[in-house]
Formats: sequence, structure tokens, C-alpha cells
Amino acid sequence: MSTLTNTIFSPELAARFDKLVTIYPLRRSALVPMLLYAQDEVGYISDAVVAEIAERIGILELDVRNVLSYYSMLRTKPAGKYNVQVCTNISCMLRGGYELLDHCKHKLGIGHKEVTEDGLFSLEEVECIGACCWAPAIQINYDFHDNLTPAKVDDLFQIYRDGQGKDVK
Repeated sequence: MSTLTNTIFSPELAARFDKLVTIYPLRRSALVPMLLYAQDEVGYISDAVVAEIAERIGILELDVRNVLSYYSMLRTKPAGKYNVQVCTNISCMLRGGYELLDHCKHKLGIGHKEVTEDGLFSLEEVECIGACCWAPAIQINYDFHDNLTPAKVDDLFQIYRDGQGKDVK
């Protein structure tokens, strides 16, 4: 498979993809990393992303969609600039995860897998983010926040609104 000259991705990401397919024994092994990088750049996995990644790897679009449908961290709809994931698995649940989720819904005015009108926040309930010892916890984009209370969540939302969150670019 040769390098594509017409791409929907930035030159930097296209170059990264060209390299990725060469470092795995099977080109198909680059699929999940490519989907994650594409989602970070585009915001979600669109039909155009599916088509280009399939072409870059040399597989069917259906193969890409099968993988896409399996992983819950891959989105097929746009999310907010800050994707808030609230853990409600057993440790977080026992320490107030559902109450935190309800608080987030109320504070942001949105439900599960919805986006605020200004596009700043999206919200989703997730099974586990691996912060069980510090429950309840949430993840905003790739940043973990733990030992939370509703008041701490309110402070976090304000920090991100002000553009001061850890992963603000």
C-alpha cells in the first residue's frame, strides 16, 4: 500500500499513519491505534475516516466498522471539546458514582452521550476507568480526576470552561 496523496488528515497524522503500518507484522494491527489518533484529530470516526483508514491498511470498510462497533471508546458522533466520562463500576458506584453522574447531568444539562449546546462538554457513563482505589472518579479527555465530590466536579468544570484543564491545547 502506498502513501495516499489526498488525505483528510493533517500532514503530521498522515505521516504517523504511514509509519504505523510499517512497524506491525500485519498492517491490520495498526487499525485501533489509527482509529484512536483519527478520533483525537477529527473528534469522532466519520465515514470519511473509516474509508481512508481502510484504504491505508488495505482492508474493507466493513472490517473497520466491525472493530469500531466493538470498542466503546471509539465514537461515531462528535463529542464535546471535553468528553466527561463518569465511572459507575462497583468501586465508584459504592462511593457515589451514580450520584456524581446525576450531578454532572444536572450541572451540564445533558444526558448520556449528549453534548452541551456550546459544544464544550459531552457526557457519558462508563464501566471502569481503572481508578478504583481513588473512587469516585471521572476522566475528562485523557485526564483522570479522583476522590470527587459534586463540589469538586463543579470546580473542575469551571477550570475546563476557563481553558485551564490539564489537556487543554
